Amino acid sequence: MSQEIPIHAKSGWLMLPVNLAMVFGGFAATVWVIVQASQYGGEAPWLLLLTIPTTILGFIFLGGHFTLQPNEGRVLILFGDYRGTVRESGFFWANPFLTKPKMSLRTRNMETQRLKVNDTRGNPIEIAAVVVWRIQDTAQASFDVNRYEEYVKIQSETAVRHLANTYAYDHGEEGEITLRSGVEEVSVALCRELQERVGKAGVVVEEARLTHLAYAQEIANAMLRRQQAEAIIAARQKIVHGAVSMVQMALDDLAAKQVVELDNERKAAMVSNLLVVLCGEGEVTPIVNAGTLYT
Repeated sequence: MSQEIPIHAKSGWLMLPVNLAMVFGGFAATVWVIVQASQYGGEAPWLLLLTIPTTILGFIFLGGHFTLQPNEGRVLILFGDYRGTVRESGFFWANPFLTKPKMSLRTRNMETQRLKVNDTRGNPIEIAAVVVWRIQDTAQASFDVNRYEEYVKIQSETAVRHLANTYAYDHGEEGEITLRSGVEEVSVALCRELQERVGKAGVVVEEARLTHLAYAQEIANAMLRRQQAEAIIAARQKIVHGAVSMVQMALDDLAAKQVVELDNERKAAMVSNLLVVLCGEGEVTPIVNAGTLYT
């Protein structure tokens, strides 16, 4: 694997006067030699072998100037040989024959497409994620992978697919992490797997989170009815549990305060009536018993 070599380039402000002097000085000297040769002849034309190359070199050296903004880098390559990376911001000069591709070192956001995959139980789901990443090693990003941005995109989608195959969408067993319930755990697992996949490209994954999670369209309606049924059952369980507790409390209070003594048959009738009142969805119309307790 490649490894980044940090280097410091020469200041462009120091080299700029030298290069401009070569360009304008060489051009002025060339004009002067031509004028002298046209007027006086002699050996003056031979000086063009010095003035013209000086002017050309000045133009060539001007091509060595480059600028860098904060969180940008330049990878310097000389005839296929990696020489180092400049990370400092400012105005610099380097060998004009160096190839100097610029790379952004800033943090980037990338959202994957909505992928249709199966969870660990075989249910088709739609899933998407957003990945926050940046380049840490410019040499690896430049030389170890081909087109690092596309590499990160493809590996991110692959990691999201593998994540969906690893966890269930919901309704896991007791203590089981699912895609819906274990948001933090799933995000950490996704970030860790992404880092393992894109690390060879010199990329650091700072954060990865799911942005879209839903059942696939062909089973969405069925799963919605299932969720509604489970919600109704859970609500009924709470209602029944509360009603039983209230009935028990009523019987205990009646017995403790000796308000009335009920045999088992009357207790059963009272429990039945109270459960109907407490568990019924609509309002109950009471019937007042005008006779005795046993009529």
